[in-house]
Amino acid sequence: MNRQYPNPAKAILYLIGGFPLALVTFVLVVVGTVVGISTVVVWVGVLILVGALVATRAFGNAHLAWTRLVCPEAPRRPVLAAPQDSALKQWRALFTDRRSWRDLAFIVLNFPLSILGFALGIVSIPLVPLALWVAPRYAWLQAQLAMAMLGHDRAAELTERAERLQASRARGVDAAEAERRRIERDLHDGAQQRLVAVAMGLGRAKSKLDADPVAAKALLDEAHADAKLAVAELRDLARGIYPAVLGDRGLDAALSSLAARCPVQVEVHVDVEPRPPAAVESTAYFLVSETLTNVAKHSQANNVLIRVWRDDDRVVVEVTDDGVGGARVHPGGGLSGLADRAATIDGVMTVVSPLGGPTVIRADLPCEW
Repeated sequence: MNRQYPNPAKAILYLIGGFPLALVTFVLVVVGTVVGISTVVVWVGVLILVGALVATRAFGNAHLAWTRLVCPEAPRRPVLAAPQDSALKQWRALFTDRRSWRDLAFIVLNFPLSILGFALGIVSIPLVPLALWVAPRYAWLQAQLAMAMLGHDRAAELTERAERLQASRARGVDAAEAERRRIERDLHDGAQQRLVAVAMGLGRAKSKLDADPVAAKALLDEAHADAKLAVAELRDLARGIYPAVLGDRGLDAALSSLAARCPVQVEVHVDVEPRPPAAVESTAYFLVSETLTNVAKHSQANNVLIRVWRDDDRVVVEVTDDGVGGARVHPGGGLSGLADRAATIDGVMTVVSPLGGPTVIRADLPCEW
């Protein structure tokens, strides 16, 4: 644990300024919670209790922000519910997330400590020894309590991560099964039929070779053409599974190859040394490939910028286009599939696409999982 105490001036300011915040928080939250629980049988109490829990979360944010005065390393608050979630879903998240109740426990526990801290801060002003020694240590201890109770809930985060991974991997299994069926279908309807035609053509050519050499030559030419088409279809199919250029030369060459085939002007910048694992490279490649396909079909963009860089133990993929915007992640949609692909390696994809553009699709892909 880092015991770097704040300077006395900041410590005294933290202790004195924290008391009014603790007082207002305690009165509003505790009174609201008590009134809400006591009137819950007439339903209006539910609304009061929801309001009290919303205030609890908001004041928790305020306390953690105030703690950064003496402990700049205080963590950021996790988001409880997405803004687009329904009111019922957000209320449910308030009641079921134990961080809400941890916030309430902190508010109750912090109030008497803030009274003592306020008194200590006021007394410390004229007394130099208290200002130099006691106040910084007490402020540090109170800040540690705030960070421990209001910061990251490791157990809750691990549970959420496990649930998220389980759901994403289930979607990944479904996507892999669908991809397997697509490959089987493409093989059966494409290359396999071409190879059957080649075999039949060669058989007919063999039967005519002595009696009609001219007809046999025509059949051989036809079989040769079908064989080349079958090879091309198999090459395209293999490229869809894992492009050879990606395995041989890495992301820079593979993404540059995608950019060269895109009908929109594409600029590529890649800096991922040391080379990431194959699963990360493959995920990044197909994210960019599908995104460029969507850009060409829907965005009406003139220019696309692809940036891929290494950020410690992550690879960040960012595709920006100057199109019309309005891209959204819908269940079962293309962007949802990309998010699922990223999630299979514990990656996170975000989409920012206001109407009128630009659209920015970003994926943070961990190199260790």
